[in-house]
Amino acid sequence: MPEVMDWDDVYRGQGGFEGPPPWNIGEPQPELAAVIAAGQVRSDVLDAGCGVAELSLALAAQGHTVVGVDLTPTAVAAATAAAQERGLTTASFVQADITTLTGYDGRFNTIMDSTLFHSLPVEGRDGYLRAMQRAAAPGAHYYVLVFAKGAFPTDLEAKPNEVDEAELRAAVGQYFAIDEIRPAFIHANIAPFQHGDGPAPAFPPHGTDEKGRMKLPAYLLSAHKAD
Repeated sequence: MPEVMDWDDVYRGQGGFEGPPPWNIGEPQPELAAVIAAGQVRSDVLDAGCGVAELSLALAAQGHTVVGVDLTPTAVAAATAAAQERGLTTASFVQADITTLTGYDGRFNTIMDSTLFHSLPVEGRDGYLRAMQRAAAPGAHYYVLVFAKGAFPTDLEAKPNEVDEAELRAAVGQYFAIDEIRPAFIHANIAPFQHGDGPAPAFPPHGTDEKGRMKLPAYLLSAHKAD
């Protein structure tokens, strides 16, 4: 994806994809759903780059207090409407630039980044991580699910800023104590991924899940803020 993308166009269905964006799978990413199921989430929770916020909504359904933040007004409006429709009063949503987020100093015991990190321009990472450290309470847990290098075709003109483990560790380790970085998957509906006028380049031979979604190589980083 390009360094500068009109994310509001994407969420309004005008971003060049056929159908919803591939990362909108109608539920939390399975890797983060497993974190939730393991009881590793404590309120309050920040859903960083929440999009249409299936992660936030799932957390709120389990009784967590969640704030979802996204740059895109259309996504924030959709998330707010979904929370209201489901009666999830502990989820709220804010339209803001996550790289300069203020007003939540020390509030969140858990921060979850479900595929935001690789969507940021590389030069925006430091501001984002500073903002996350500022928003984190002492001892807060921080989870990042991010594309690994090799997830996308090498000849794809516009794609996420994939990382290797060393790059991810170096960036996040300046602001959080890293507990683990392990190989993971991001599940995506790649079949309609025809971005632009021509056919999409062929993807590497990734596997698929039981719902037919492509499992793209990723990392799941677990870290915490020192007390």
